Amino acid sequence: MNYSNKDIAKQLKELAMYAQLDGVNRFKIRAYKEAANTIENYPTSIEKMVKNKQNLKQIPHIGKKIEKKIYQLINSGKISALERYRAKYPASLLELLAIPGIGAKKAMILYKKLNVNSLNSLQSALKSGELNNLKGFGKKLIKHIQEGLTMLKQEGKRFLYANAKPYAKDIVEYMQKHPKVKKAIVAGSFRRKKESVGDLDLVVVCKKKDSSEVVEHFTKYNKLKDIITQGSNRATIVLENSLQIDLKVAQSSFYGATLSYFTGSKAHTLHIRKMAKEIGWKVSEYGIFKDETKLDKRSEKSFYKTLSLDFIEPELRELRGEFEAAKNHTLPKLLKQSDIKGDLHIHTNFSDGVESLENMVVAAYKKGYKYIAITDHSWHMPLLHGLDEDRLLKQIEIIDKLNQKYKNLKILKGIEVDILKDGSLALSDDLLEKLDIVVASIHDYFNLSKIKQTNRIIKAMQNPNVNIIGHISGRLIQQRAPYPLNYTKIFEVAKKESVAIEINSQPQRLDINDIYAKLAKEMGVKFAINSDAHHIKCLDYIEYGVNQARRGWLEKKDVINTWGLKKLKEFLDK
Repeated sequence: MNYSNKDIAKQLKELAMYAQLDGVNRFKIRAYKEAANTIENYPTSIEKMVKNKQNLKQIPHIGKKIEKKIYQLINSGKISALERYRAKYPASLLELLAIPGIGAKKAMILYKKLNVNSLNSLQSALKSGELNNLKGFGKKLIKHIQEGLTMLKQEGKRFLYANAKPYAKDIVEYMQKHPKVKKAIVAGSFRRKKESVGDLDLVVVCKKKDSSEVVEHFTKYNKLKDIITQGSNRATIVLENSLQIDLKVAQSSFYGATLSYFTGSKAHTLHIRKMAKEIGWKVSEYGIFKDETKLDKRSEKSFYKTLSLDFIEPELRELRGEFEAAKNHTLPKLLKQSDIKGDLHIHTNFSDGVESLENMVVAAYKKGYKYIAITDHSWHMPLLHGLDEDRLLKQIEIIDKLNQKYKNLKILKGIEVDILKDGSLALSDDLLEKLDIVVASIHDYFNLSKIKQTNRIIKAMQNPNVNIIGHISGRLIQQRAPYPLNYTKIFEVAKKESVAIEINSQPQRLDINDIYAKLAKEMGVKFAINSDAHHIKCLDYIEYGVNQARRGWLEKKDVINTWGLKKLKEFLDK
């Protein structure tokens, strides 16, 4: 079997989860996780390195013991430590760790006391009231667990946008290789750039007489596991990773209507039908009709124009005011990735990043950025290997030298400083004043009340040294629910204190979400779209933050890292 870097990382992550359940030293667990994250983003094939008998310890976060496990996996197909855990615990037990409020200790209590070993058995235990009599499981925690379980059940099997993207790209390229295919595009929630997708909706254009042949080509895709349905102009397949792809074949004459219909959202499409019905027209995936006469032309722009609407970008099609704006010609001119002039949240191996400071600088320079900010973690949580005062001062000296070396890229001296439980910061004001930029973030005490968590962030924003609030809600998509916050109150203070709200581009964060981004924009708040990169490849994550910003109706003027350096520094100096 061939092992991609993602395959290796997946096994190390699983090992870390089992180790948590088994009560292994937390530093060992952290080592597995750091190794997994490094390998997942590593540019060179780990498998090839093993086969060439290369030393893996040259890779950051790979020590002797982890190197041995990786060699074992590549050479034998198994990690013996992982196999022992799999024999000891049911695989479904790991599902419990996805529920907010259930850590390893709580999961083991549920397993040993109530034989709860899966989400289904947890649901049964909640229903029967068995948790009520369990020591350490109070009413508040039980409610939190129930909410988390409900959230997971509602989400079902979904794929992060970033994880679905390679499959979307590949199926489009595969279909376009067929000589009868004129055009292929993935529609649905993927085209609307939602943070996660349940499936992929593929629209392909060809002549009507070629439809069956094109469908047949689709069902021969080499990554499919199963064919669910197959007709003359439609088909559904499931891939090896359980991602479903639905194909709709359209002709050029009604391509625009079909693309709009299958892009959605459902609420957006229903509103279009309602608009048409009110004036005696009919809308379907084949076009806009008055009696039997087709009114729209081929393109999607024509489809909207026929309804007296400006073209609505796919990311805005969520029934959040886009029709009123399209009618009144007030739709936003959405931000583009090319508008981003720099990245203001980057980590190096000074804290928990993989690459050296200079390597990250060179990578950013190659991306054409005008400026970047190095924002390693402050020293607060030992597992993040953050900077104390001496190491931060040393890093400042290095950045000063690099600024002399790389004249066309301004390297801003920064920090991602921890917001402590009471809202104070983990570094002194005297030290923070020496920096160009300060990103303040929460990394612990996620279970505070809504009032306390809100006040914690507000107090941090009122520190004159703070420029950006990082990953504000603390959520990890499909892993950790956001903590409760009074966003209106936070945005009011952010506007008053000239503090930007981060759109964190990490695929599992995408934090702040699109709904609150739109609200903050309407309240006059500014944003910073950052990669939160811990590796060179992660600099590319900025794409996902831009997607999120577009869904939040953001324009170039709303985002501080689209500005020139002079204007940016004026904002940071506040």
